[in-house]
Amino acid sequence: MSREKIYLFDTTLRDGQQTPGVDFSVEDKIAIAGMLDKFGIDYVEGGYPGANPTDTAFFEQNRMKKASFVAFGMTKRAGVSASNDPGLSSLVQSNSDAVCFVAKSWDYHVDVALGISNEENLECIRASVERTVDAGKEAMVDCEHFFDGYKANSDYALACAKTALDAGARWVVLCDTNGGTQTEEVREIVTAVIAAGIPGDRLGIHAHNDTGLAVANTLAAVEAGARQIQGTLNGIGERCGNANLVVLIPNLVLKSRWNERFCTSIDEAKLTELTRLSHAFDELLNRSPDPQMPYVGASSFATKAGIHASALLKDPKTYEHVEPESVGNTRKVMVSDQGGKSNFINELSRRGIKVSKSSPKLDTLIAIVKEHEASGYAYEAADASFELLARRTLGTLPQFFKVESFRVMVERRFDANGVLKTISEAIVRVEIDGERHISVAEGHGPVNALDIALRKDLGKFQQEIEDLELCDYKVRILNGGTEAITRVLIESRDDSGERWWTVGVSDNIIDASFQALMDSINYKLIKNRTAVEELSRS
Repeated sequence: MSREKIYLFDTTLRDGQQTPGVDFSVEDKIAIAGMLDKFGIDYVEGGYPGANPTDTAFFEQNRMKKASFVAFGMTKRAGVSASNDPGLSSLVQSNSDAVCFVAKSWDYHVDVALGISNEENLECIRASVERTVDAGKEAMVDCEHFFDGYKANSDYALACAKTALDAGARWVVLCDTNGGTQTEEVREIVTAVIAAGIPGDRLGIHAHNDTGLAVANTLAAVEAGARQIQGTLNGIGERCGNANLVVLIPNLVLKSRWNERFCTSIDEAKLTELTRLSHAFDELLNRSPDPQMPYVGASSFATKAGIHASALLKDPKTYEHVEPESVGNTRKVMVSDQGGKSNFINELSRRGIKVSKSSPKLDTLIAIVKEHEASGYAYEAADASFELLARRTLGTLPQFFKVESFRVMVERRFDANGVLKTISEAIVRVEIDGERHISVAEGHGPVNALDIALRKDLGKFQQEIEDLELCDYKVRILNGGTEAITRVLIESRDDSGERWWTVGVSDNIIDASFQALMDSINYKLIKNRTAVEELSRS
C-alpha cells in the first residue's frame, strides 16, 4: 500500500523571530536556512521581504538548494488593486519559490482589525493568490484564527478557505493562532472542512502551543486529513511557542501509527541528524538545549540508579520507546563500550576519518571528548572543533603553525580632545617551520585585535586564509560570578560558501576566544587540503 506524503513546513525564521529574546541577523537566517535545507525540510519560510532590512537582505537571493524558499506576507490592501499594492509586489518579486499569505478568516477580526467588509476580505485573498500564481510562484494562504473563526461563523471561515483554494492556492493552512483550541475540536473541524469540499491534500495545520497541545493538535489534524504541517525548530515562537518540528518529525517517522500510512522527506537515515540539528540551533541562539525535550534532550534517554537502570542494562527496550541512536541521541546508562564506540566511528566516518573499534586512539578520543564536555565544551554545535580534536588525537592533523604566546592589552583613557576611548591591542608570536612571526594589531575590542593579529602573518599559509571570514561570535557563561567558566562559539565561512563552528572554553574569555580562533584557522587549512585530495581522486 502506497503511503501519503506529509509535507514539512518550517516557520522558524518568521515565527521564531517573534520569540522574546530572539532577534535573527541576516547571517543567523542564512545559517538556519542552510541547516533546514540540508536536513530535508520541504518548505522554509524566510520572513517578509520588504518589511524590514533583515528580511529584505535575506531575500536578495534564493537561499535553498532543495527546499522551497517561501516569502511570507499579507494579502493586498482593500481598495488597492493587486498590481498596485507595494507589499504584494515585494512578495511576488522576491527571490522565493512560493508565497504564503496571512489572511483573516474570523469575521470578528475582519471587522475589528481590518475594518473592512467580509466581501472585501475575500476579494483581497482571491486577488493576492491569483497574482502570485500568474507570477509563476506557488501560493498558499494561512487562514489566521481559523478555528476560532469557524466556531464563531463556520460559513465565513469556510468561505475564506474556499476562496483561496478556488483562486489557485496550493495549500490552505488552518491556523490555531491563539493556541487555545482543544485536540478533539481540531480533529472535528478539519474533518468538517474536508467534508465541505476542501481536499485534505491541499490542507495544512499551523498550531500554537498556548495550552501545551500544539504537537497533539497537529497530529490530530493529520489524522483528520491535513497533509502539510507547520512548525518551528525546538518549538520556538511568540508567547508559548509553535508546534515543535523536532518532536513532530520523529513521531511521524518512527511511530507505526503514522509511518505505516504516511511518509515525509525525512527518512530514518536522515533522522539520525535530528539531535545535532536541535542542539546546533540552540547554540546559535546562545541558549542551553532543553535537557528534557522529547527525543533530543540530554535526559531523553537518561536513567538514574535503581530498578529502571537495572532493567535498562539488561535490555534498553524496558525503558526506551525508541532507540536513542535513531534520532542521533545517546543513552546515559550504556549497555556496553562498543555502543559508544560505534557512535564515534559513525561520526568520524561521516567526516572521512577511518578508525577501527580496536584502536587505543579511539578510546583516548572518547575519554577526551567526555572530559571536555564535562568541563563545558559543546561539540554538537562546533563540529569543526570536534573534527580537529579527532584528527589531532588520531595523529592525522598536521601542525601548520605553533602559537608561542599572545598578549592582549586594553587601555581606557581620554584622548587629546578629552574624549574617553578604549583601545585594544594584541601581540601574537607564531612559529612556522622553525621561523618566528610576530604580529601586532589594534581592533574593536580585545577579541577583534587578537583575531587580526593572529591572521596578520601566517607565512606560507597567508594566502590560504585570505577568504576566511568570521561571521558570528557567541559567548555563554557556564556558571555564576566574574570568575565563571566561559564558552565561546565562533562561526566562520570562506568563498566556497561552507560555514563551520569552533569552540573554546576557559575561565578567561580571551583564552576561550583564542582557542576558537585557532581552531577556525586550522579547520580552514585542513579543509583546503581535503578539497584538493577529493579533486585529485575525481
